[in-house]
Amino acid sequence: MPNQKRTKIVATLGPATSKRETLKQMILEGVDVFRVNFSHANYETVKENIATIRELGKETGITTAILADLQGPKLRVGVMKEEVVVEPGDIISFCTGKEFEGTAEKVYMNYDSFPKDVKKGENILLDDGKLMFRVLETNGKDTVKAEVIQGGPLRSKKGVNLPNTNISLPALTQKDKEDAIFAISLEVDWIALSFVRHAEDLQELRKVIEANCKYKIPIIAKIEKPEAVANIEKIVAYCDGLMVARGDLGVEVPAEEVPLIQKELVRTAKRARIPVIIATQMMETMISSLTPTRAEVNDVANSVMDGADAVMLSGETSVGKYPVQVIQKMSKILRNVENSPLIRVPQEPPHIRTNRYITKSICYHAAIMANEIEAKAICTLTNSGYTAFQISAWRPAAHILVFTSNYRILSRLNLLWGVTAFFYDKYVSTDETVEDVNRIAYDRGFVTKEDYLINLAAMPIVDKGMVNTLRVSQVK
Repeated sequence: MPNQKRTKIVATLGPATSKRETLKQMILEGVDVFRVNFSHANYETVKENIATIRELGKETGITTAILADLQGPKLRVGVMKEEVVVEPGDIISFCTGKEFEGTAEKVYMNYDSFPKDVKKGENILLDDGKLMFRVLETNGKDTVKAEVIQGGPLRSKKGVNLPNTNISLPALTQKDKEDAIFAISLEVDWIALSFVRHAEDLQELRKVIEANCKYKIPIIAKIEKPEAVANIEKIVAYCDGLMVARGDLGVEVPAEEVPLIQKELVRTAKRARIPVIIATQMMETMISSLTPTRAEVNDVANSVMDGADAVMLSGETSVGKYPVQVIQKMSKILRNVENSPLIRVPQEPPHIRTNRYITKSICYHAAIMANEIEAKAICTLTNSGYTAFQISAWRPAAHILVFTSNYRILSRLNLLWGVTAFFYDKYVSTDETVEDVNRIAYDRGFVTKEDYLINLAAMPIVDKGMVNTLRVSQVK
């Protein structure tokens, strides 16, 4: 058990993961979170997959989190009648209204306000930026005429990006609301919102969750728009995690700007002490090949070096040929780099005196002290998971062992760097509880004789209040 990796792996579900045995092998090889992509989700299939994952959790003794990823205002073209290849200089019309099959002359666009929002001279990018068009004119009602700048195959249902256009679509569409309510009914652990632009987008999703759920489901803001990067300080105040969604981000802003934006977003998340996921094209070659490129290995390693909590696989596990092998390879890379002394994360102590200042301060000092006395584990009792978020953000060398009687947060904590969570519901006295959790740490191989542990608890222990006690113990 102690040889486990600390950086977490998020794997996307899809046709390639439809077999129970495949899911089981992926869990055993190191998947911590399964992502449901609601851009392509069939409710019945999602329900079956989640039920299988939860059964496998009981069977293997490994809890895996479920992340519901809402599509957001994703713009797409319609279905094409036949294979169309456009060349630079060609003129094509993008039409809204009633859906129709596209041709080389005109294609359907699923965004009704498109002719109103777009202006002459702005760019339209298709299929992750592989095709580029420039707007020649718009009638403001249902047709936009554009010239092909960069050509290629124009395929059905491909995504559209408008890097220069201020779109009027809400971040939470009607489809997203329905998907969110469905995801809540399945008791998912995290909900991610795509194309977040402002803090208000997250507040709107929070209202949907509160109206349909009696407990709080944490929200991940997917950063893939230039407005989100500009508003990041406000956004982190209203979300519980960030995802650097480099696919759309690399189309919405110049691709060469993405590496530095990634580093800045990770730093921002670490300062806010919320988890951050790096996503898109991490091991893309492994969709069809058993070996990743050196650049991909480097990319995964660099994301860990930046301080990411988790790295995410999309097509590699949803439609790829080798969903199990890609997890094996990724786990190997993570284990190899994550303990490097070259990794630096912000280490400034908490200074804003909120009502949780005492807890934050204790978690900070626990992480620092664990490194100083070379404690092998930090054991914390929690009912909300708050201390797990805090300790994880300080990146101690010690194992972070979280004990909770709250089943709802058990799998949720799987997204956090270095955290291993256990169900624990025996609260007698502080002394007995500390001895008990230390024994579990010893039995599971996280500590050996003479090792130091740091225990965090709320006293009196039966009140399950905020952490207010730090204690150092030694395995005898």
